[in-house]
Amino acid sequence: MKTVDVYHAIKMLQIEHQPLNHSQVVIIDGNGKPQSQLSDLLFDCMSKIDLFTDLSTTDTSSDVIDDLHLLTPLPNDVLDEYQKILDQPISGINIASHKNLVELVYEPLV
Repeated sequence: MKTVDVYHAIKMLQIEHQPLNHSQVVIIDGNGKPQSQLSDLLFDCMSKIDLFTDLSTTDTSSDVIDDLHLLTPLPNDVLDEYQKILDQPISGINIASHKNLVELVYEPLV
């Protein structure tokens, strides 16, 4: 089975035929515990994506980072963190309709 990462999940998932809203996506561990630092980083990254690029025109997470590099004054260390969160493998996706959230299940890098 091919590994899915955060980039491919947020690019592929839609809610009622609309792209994911960055405030609807969180990262959880395999036990359902929220991963607040990763969720905050993803929220920040997705909010910049919403403002400065179009996921439908990108093929890789590196394309997103290249767009952000060209269109924003974000420093390289921030872009490096965005690259890491977009490349983060996930092992599952949970739609928590009662919370109005899409939960990406974090797969720790070893």
